[in-house]
Amino acid sequence: MNRPVVVGVDGSPPSLVAAEHAAQEAVWRSRPLHLVHGYLHPLGYGVPINPYEVGLPAPSEDGRKMLEQTATELVDRWPSLTVEVRQVAGGPGATLVEESRRAELVVVGSRGLGGFAGLLLGSVGTQVAAHGHCPVLVVRPPDRPLPTDGPVLVGVDGSESAELAVGHGAEEAVRRGGSLLLVHVSGERDVDGEQLLAMAAAATRGSHPGLTVEERVITGRKADEALIEASEQAALVVVGSRGRGGFAGLLLGSVSQALVHHSRCPVLVAHPHAAEHAV
Repeated sequence: MNRPVVVGVDGSPPSLVAAEHAAQEAVWRSRPLHLVHGYLHPLGYGVPINPYEVGLPAPSEDGRKMLEQTATELVDRWPSLTVEVRQVAGGPGATLVEESRRAELVVVGSRGLGGFAGLLLGSVGTQVAAHGHCPVLVVRPPDRPLPTDGPVLVGVDGSESAELAVGHGAEEAVRRGGSLLLVHVSGERDVDGEQLLAMAAAATRGSHPGLTVEERVITGRKADEALIEASEQAALVVVGSRGRGGFAGLLLGSVSQALVHHSRCPVLVAHPHAAEHAV
């Protein structure tokens, strides 16, 4: 299946920056790019005025023009890119979560139209990051250009979720021609943690020969604070959907949530693809 890279676009500056990141990811992955605009009915939630009326509200002309202009600009920049544009009658968050079932990657901006200035991540980004059925790239800060310097950063804690994040991080580092930085954070010196880090690094070097893999142990700090600070020098942070000790009902662990909201660089939430959930 040639899963596309999907990005939500609403015309806001953060969503247009997200579209640039999505285009670059699509080129790196040799995948098509789908620009999706989820729109609501004027009275809200896509519900017709007359309850007996059959059918969905029509897409807007302004939405079509915005999507086509964005697509044209992206193809001008990346001529090899294949772009499809589509308007979907529904809330943007729910639309992108549904799109994620068939996507290689979903990309969201830090804040879209209608977002309150005080919110670090808009409701759409929060919803997709938590509920996505494939990896979700949260582009933040919203006005930062495509990062070119710094390693791909992954926190290692021994959880299955972190193991998945390490795999995605290694693949991203290879695509970018960069290095991978594996970090273990502990409140005190942790021999078991150092061993986990060494094992993860050795396994990654074995599966990705030629990739530069660095290890770093940070002690005396909270994991979220340490990783947020480390993200200042990174091109990308990759996090698992749930960390060690997380409650089963939580879709995002506390450290992942903190990075999604406060990271100094884009964050990839390493949800498994929908097909990978199947038994």
